[in-house]
Amino acid sequence: MMAKMHSPLRRQQSGEPIPDPALVTGANGYVASWVVRRLLERGFDVRATVRDPADPRKTEHLLAMAGELPGTLSLFRADLMERGGFDRAMAGCALVFHSASPVVVRGVEDPVRQLIEPATRGTRHVLEAANRTPSVRRVVLTSSVSAIYGDTRDLGRIEADRFDESHWNETSSERHLPYSYAKTEAERLAWRIAGKQDRWDLVVVNPGLVLGPSLDPHSSPESVQLMRELGNGSLRLGVAHVEFGIVDVRDVAEGHLRAGLIPEASGRHILVSETMGLPEVVQILRSHFGSRFPFPRFTAPRVVAALFSPLLGVPRKLVWRNAGHPLRFDNAYAKSDLGMSFRPAEESIVDHFRQLLDDGLVEEPGRGR
Repeated sequence: MMAKMHSPLRRQQSGEPIPDPALVTGANGYVASWVVRRLLERGFDVRATVRDPADPRKTEHLLAMAGELPGTLSLFRADLMERGGFDRAMAGCALVFHSASPVVVRGVEDPVRQLIEPATRGTRHVLEAANRTPSVRRVVLTSSVSAIYGDTRDLGRIEADRFDESHWNETSSERHLPYSYAKTEAERLAWRIAGKQDRWDLVVVNPGLVLGPSLDPHSSPESVQLMRELGNGSLRLGVAHVEFGIVDVRDVAEGHLRAGLIPEASGRHILVSETMGLPEVVQILRSHFGSRFPFPRFTAPRVVAALFSPLLGVPRKLVWRNAGHPLRFDNAYAKSDLGMSFRPAEESIVDHFRQLLDDGLVEEPGRGR
């Protein structure tokens, strides 16, 4: 049985809480940057690992936050593939947020090298460092609903009418949805390592498609690519009815914080606000930003979407297994165990697209002419 974590807040003589240091791996990432921000707001001493602390494109937004917020920030170089690379940053930390993992969904040429090995070896290296660091009491792992299910048609394979934390992705592989397979293997490995010791406990968050504003203007997660394609005309001929479990990046960061700070928190947590199909996402974008953008006009039948999907780098098999199939999640455990509430998906979609415009990642028609 896992030992429950003691509170990571120590007390000054004045009675004011002093947070123990917290480590965030891959701290410049889309989600991790928001986790860093929430920790700095709470006054934590944040140890942030990045692959190259000297690269201002990766760190300037983190340093800017640290200059404005109560907490402190220290940058450390760490590589997922290097054993022992996290020990120095983790020393003295009570909390570890392991978010670093490659996010490559399209154009994967070598799934093992690009995704599976970095995800699994990185998880092993971070958790083995936790085993060597006596101050660590809890590890929060950023997993994904991709570790819950593979294709949306998998919903028809289970007895329930929606996915919950008891379900695991059993249909992805090195060749089919390798990103999902890597997330699944990394989380399974994390639970095995955690189960072999009793000093620190593991809490996992499983977010869906993460939307909402990025703190890093150079960030390019898969959700940014999708929203750019919806707005720049790449998909003007139409989109298939593929459903996603959508969650706001700010809610995902809050979920991480609660998973780390609530002593009784345990297990896996699906972080999804609501499920929505691509045509519904397009309808929201058109209602808020008008018809001046080349948003997709039609919902493509599955056979048509499958015919043209290779032109977008999407395998036909992926379309057949996902387009037109319903997707549902049960987020009740995240609400009860972490006390989570979620922003409406519409708010996340609108805020996300508005930032793409502000950052110049989607060109507004007619501007500058």
